[in-house]
Amino acid sequence: MDIKTKKLLRYVFAALMAAMIFVTTYFLKIPIATPAGQTMLKISNGLCLLAGMLFGGVYGGLAAGIGNGMYDLLDPVYITSAPLTFAKFFLMALVCGLISNSGDSKGLSMKRNAIGAVSGAVTYWVLYIAESIIKLMIAGSAFSAAAAACAPKMVTSGINQIMAIVVSLLLIVPLNKALKNYLPKFSGSGSKDNTEETE
Repeated sequence: MDIKTKKLLRYVFAALMAAMIFVTTYFLKIPIATPAGQTMLKISNGLCLLAGMLFGGVYGGLAAGIGNGMYDLLDPVYITSAPLTFAKFFLMALVCGLISNSGDSKGLSMKRNAIGAVSGAVTYWVLYIAESIIKLMIAGSAFSAAAAACAPKMVTSGINQIMAIVVSLLLIVPLNKALKNYLPKFSGSGSKDNTEETE
C-alpha cells in the first residue's frame, strides 16, 4: 500500500470516527440538569479515547473534536460552547493518542493504552470542570459557590470518564485487529505481529 493511499485511509477512518462520535452523542445520552447548567451521561467519550489509540494523537484529536463540536453546533443548549468543546475533546484524544502510540507501539500496547486512556480522560475532566467553574465565576459567583454548584457535573463527568476508559480498553484490541489490514504500520503493525498487544 503506497503512502498516499495510507494517508487517504487515515482521513477516511478518522472522518468515520467523527461521524460515529456525533451520532452516539446525539442518540445515546441522558441529559441531566444541574445548578451549573445542563450536562449528560453518554458513552461517546469512549470513542474519543479510541480515536486517539487507533489513529494517533492528531488524527484522533480531530475526530473527537469535530464529532463533538458538530453536536454542539446543532444543539441550542450547547451551540455557544462549540469552540471550547472542540478544544477539550481534541486535547482528550490527543493526550490519549500520544501516550498510546508512544515508543512506536502504534496503539497495540495495552499498558500504554491504559495509561493513555486514563490520562486523556483526566485531561478532559479537569478542563470540563475548570470551564464550568470559570463560567460561574465570570457570572459573579465566588469560587466556593461555583465549585459547589459544579459538584453534580464533577460526578456525572467522572462517571462518563470511567465508562470511557472501560469502553475504549474493551474495544481497542478487536478494532486494531480489524483495521490493521487497512492501515498497516499505523493502527496495526503491517505484516508482522506486535507482541505488545497482550502486554
